[in-house]
Amino acid sequence: MEQITKITLGKNGPLVSKLGLGCMRMSSVWGGPVNDEKESIATIQEALDKGINFLNTGDFYGSGHNELLIGKAIKNRRNDAFISVKFGAIFYNGQWLGLDLRPIAIKNFINYSLVRLGIDTIDLYQPCRIDASVPIEDIIGTVADLIKEGKVRHLGVSEITPVQLRKANSIYPVTALEIGYSLADRQIESDLLPTAKELGIGVVAFASTAEGLLTGEMTAPLPANDHHNHFTRFQGENLIKNLEKVEVLRQIAKEKGYTPTQLAIAWVNNQGEHIMPLVSMSRRSRLPENMQAMEIIFSPEEINALNTQFSPGAILGGTYLQR
Repeated sequence: MEQITKITLGKNGPLVSKLGLGCMRMSSVWGGPVNDEKESIATIQEALDKGINFLNTGDFYGSGHNELLIGKAIKNRRNDAFISVKFGAIFYNGQWLGLDLRPIAIKNFINYSLVRLGIDTIDLYQPCRIDASVPIEDIIGTVADLIKEGKVRHLGVSEITPVQLRKANSIYPVTALEIGYSLADRQIESDLLPTAKELGIGVVAFASTAEGLLTGEMTAPLPANDHHNHFTRFQGENLIKNLEKVEVLRQIAKEKGYTPTQLAIAWVNNQGEHIMPLVSMSRRSRLPENMQAMEIIFSPEEINALNTQFSPGAILGGTYLQR
């Protein structure tokens, strides 16, 4: 695949690549090491060359480092890139402190983002979550004001409930919903996904490998210093039983000549034209395999086997992605 397919993001929305590039791993969010900056910039630029124009970041990724990185990568290429920015999370020394979605804070956040990115307008701007201590009318209304001012083009939301999504969309039309979605995390199929589809809102689906569970590379038990140990999904008997589920994915992948990771991305891609897999990458070597995943077609038998093995709730335990 030389060029990625394009889709309309949401009802009457912008034209974007069907595969999104998640840039979070290019920076330190939780206090870990920073990836090779030159390789990260080269990855973004090669993605743009291949038509992957949807670049996803957060102003809190690396305390602004991620936006500065993207700014360097898109210099003199602004029209090639569609920039999606999340805001509202407060970190200090790699530790999560909470949310700040007051209108005054949002107006402060966006000015810093625009400077770091080196652009005049952010294409998609979205609260990373909804802060119950701030009226949703104030949060969404502030972004709507930024759209009227020309600092933002489209409103997005992330990690939101169906009720909140309807409320937000009633205040100002929501273009896209960013949410975790994978074979292992299908809880949103019963209410949130149908709500987004009904309202004509595009879905940007991250964590397609369920934090690495679906890569087929995990073994039990995990090393003591592995950060996955913080989540019940990867602990004790839960991990053993979850990895048994992954064997079906591994077998289908082997028979088709792909990796389990590629099949996990492909399954998300096959859930609908309005759904975009958002895949984190920080190396150019990952681009061909992830683009190839977008071409995978499943037989009815394969889809049935995967949906049966990974029925909603089949994976034991949770991660921070689950409310």
